[in-house]
Amino acid sequence: MHLTPYTREVLKRFPTLLVGLVLFGFGIALQVRANLGLAPWEAMHQGISFRTPLTIGVAGILTGVMVLLVWIPLRQRPGIGTLVNVVVIGLVIDGSLIVLGEAPTTLWRWTFMLGGIVIIGLGSGIYIGTRLGPGPRDGLMTGLAERGISIRLARFAIEGAVLVLGWLLGGAIGVGTVAFTVLIGPIVQFFLERFDQGEIVRTAAPSARLSSNSSADADEH
Repeated sequence: MHLTPYTREVLKRFPTLLVGLVLFGFGIALQVRANLGLAPWEAMHQGISFRTPLTIGVAGILTGVMVLLVWIPLRQRPGIGTLVNVVVIGLVIDGSLIVLGEAPTTLWRWTFMLGGIVIIGLGSGIYIGTRLGPGPRDGLMTGLAERGISIRLARFAIEGAVLVLGWLLGGAIGVGTVAFTVLIGPIVQFFLERFDQGEIVRTAAPSARLSSNSSADADEH
């Protein structure tokens, strides 16, 4: 079967995409077991899991699907990485939580929390660097930005609302939430600069790589 250079490049990058998403999901599971506070979206997913029969991973998958539906009026196009993101991270979270026990001591809780943030940042840098499609929540924010709303304002408004909803549902909000908010951007930037593979081009033109000033951030699954 004849494959175009573009398709071959997508297939070449796909395993790396999966590695990044698995690391991302495992990092979230570590934060859950730390029980010191989650990122806004994960706190909401956890809150949903407390109020319904759904697991936190399945809640995340269903939320991702609903966010993708919002892409339609915003005219955003998902890539293969976007679609895989929705499913894989949620499954990895649930699978990891089965294997991981509760952190036995306060020291371990902090280790899980900080280690989880670093692993999420590493996973983000790897999967974003494949350039196979943004996560569903980042696509939502860029879609709003294309309609005149700044990404900063869109992110603040959406994640602020999600954070409040997560708190109302009983999701873990705490020092881990603050640590994630402060640390995740620089950590993702650090790893993204090392794992970015450049845009996949359909011609022989050289790929452009992300500049050191890129503002890409973790999608929070």
